[in-house]
Parts: sequence; C-alpha cells; structure tokens
Amino acid sequence: MNRIQSLFERKPDRLLSVYFTAGFPALESTGEIIRALDAGGVDMIEVGVPFSDPMADGTVIQESSSAALANGMTLERLLAQVEDARRSCPDIPMVLMGYLNPMYQYGIYRLFERCSRVGIDALIIPDLPFDEYMRDYKPLCEKYGIPVIMLITPETSDERIRLIDDNCSGFIYMVSAASTTGTRDRFDTAQTDYFRRIDSLNLRNKRLIGFGISNPETLRQAWRYSSGAIIGSMFIKCLRNTPTPAAAVQTLLTKVLPTPE
Repeated sequence: MNRIQSLFERKPDRLLSVYFTAGFPALESTGEIIRALDAGGVDMIEVGVPFSDPMADGTVIQESSSAALANGMTLERLLAQVEDARRSCPDIPMVLMGYLNPMYQYGIYRLFERCSRVGIDALIIPDLPFDEYMRDYKPLCEKYGIPVIMLITPETSDERIRLIDDNCSGFIYMVSAASTTGTRDRFDTAQTDYFRRIDSLNLRNKRLIGFGISNPETLRQAWRYSSGAIIGSMFIKCLRNTPTPAAAVQTLLTKVLPTPE
C-alpha cells in the first residue's frame, strides 16, 4: 500500500501537509528539513522543485525558488537528498511538487523510475494538462504506483472534478482561491461556499486544501471541509526567520495549530 493510502487509513482527517522548496535556505538543508518535519509530527511532506518561473506561486515561494537555484539545487541533487533522508524517515509520505519544464528536461520515464527508488509517493505538477496526463502519465502512475495529484480551483466544473476523481488517485489538491500561493487571515464566504460545494460531491478521493492557510482559523476551516491542509508560504517564512529547521517547524506549529478544545 502506498504511504499516502496508509496515512488516510490510520488518520482520515485533520491532516497537516507542509511544503518547502528544496535548496532553501541552504543547498544541503533538504534532509534536515525533512527530518525536522517528521520529528515535529507533520503528516505529509511536499518537496518543492525550484523553478525560474513558478507561475502559481506568490512572492514568498518565488523568492525561495530563486534562492535555491542560486544555491545550485537541481532535480537530480534534490532526489539524492530525499533518498538519503528517506533512510531515517521511512514512513512519512513525501510528495514531489514542481513544474513540468524541469521534470520534462530530466526525462519523465527516468523521473518516475527514480522517484520509485528514492521513496517519493506522488507527484504534483500544476501545469500538466489533464489530457496529457491521461495519455502519457497515467500509464506511468499505474506502472510505478506513483499517482499524479491534480489541482482543482473554485472555477473547476463539477464535471471536470468528477473526471479527475475517476482517473486519479492519491488525493485531490483543492486550491482555496483562484490566485497564487500566500498567507491569509481567513477564508471568505465565496471560498467556504466552494468548500461546501466540493464536499457535497461525495468524491472517491480524499481532499486537501492549500493556498492561504497560515493561522488556526484558516487551518480549522480547511479541516472542517476536507481531510487536511497544506501549508507552504508560512513555513518558508519560518525557515527564513529562524536559525534551524527544527526551530522553524516548532514556530510553524505554534503559529497555526488550533488550541485544543
């Protein structure tokens, strides 16, 4: 069973997935960040592939991506670092998130084979067209047991969402708003109406909500309408402003976890 499936079996809701850009703040920090997130009790880790034109990302992640590239991060180096970290973190699901260009240049067949060996459990490729996924990627997903996670937004039709739900596995990434990544104080009425609409579809796949989650209020709302939340920009800020990855993880958890009732 895939680690993501195992996670949903033992913990079907109130999940916390955290994104970071590999190579930021330092070239060799990837393994230390993974180990700190695992030790901190995070449920899933998204390792970001730095790219020069991250069109879906806000300023914070864009800057971390530029810094990582300047530090010398490459996709091959990233995968080697994940492989090393996987030895001490064998159970936590790890998702590779990045844009199509660097993955295509690396070689898609080579990427799937390498991901299966290093312990990557799924891929998120925001700019991958669905038709191309169906034709070229779905067979590789089935061969290697590595799903491609699809994103939906408030503008995605119910018909399209059901098509994604029928043809993909892992989970569905619900983008909270039609905007770039970043932090928000709370979700507005239009966003919660969108969350309710998707919840009413009774989809087969679990859903995680990302973009804008940065405090207990937004995390609580994400947990209410899905199986979990994805945090990125807030953690990048913590990495930038604290001396160690372990301190960054603790700062993040202090800022976003709701007070126990």
